[in-house]
Amino acid sequence: MDYKSFEKSNVFGLGSENTAFAQFFIGKSYLNPLTPAGVTPFFANVTFEPGCRNNWHTHHAAKGGGQILLCTAGSGWYQEWGKPARSLSAGDVVVIPANVKHWHGAKKDSWFAHIAVEVPGEETKNEWQEPVSDEEYNAL
Repeated sequence: MDYKSFEKSNVFGLGSENTAFAQFFIGKSYLNPLTPAGVTPFFANVTFEPGCRNNWHTHHAAKGGGQILLCTAGSGWYQEWGKPARSLSAGDVVVIPANVKHWHGAKKDSWFAHIAVEVPGEETKNEWQEPVSDEEYNAL
């Protein structure tokens, strides 16, 4: 999906370049918080340029926790460690349990946006891990 078409369907807006977490992404991502910081659960629209993906990461929690992705525009990927990648498009929902290593991002030829929801829990923390290699990504 080209940017012009994507922009029309990205109803929650592009937001600002995600420079605070850029070290954990290959390519550019954009962040548009939908709820104020400190509100639980926190909602944010995350937009990925074509080919952009985040590193492998885990949302740890002693109880509860995890993440939910509500896909809103474009086309992307989601993959859990040791499992095949799942193709994503607008309308898809991904429920990521706590303590599951995973990554998500745009397809090579499409912009992609999802609303990320941090699921409340006890003793929650996010652990950023290794990048998704070009070899792994290009094999999709």
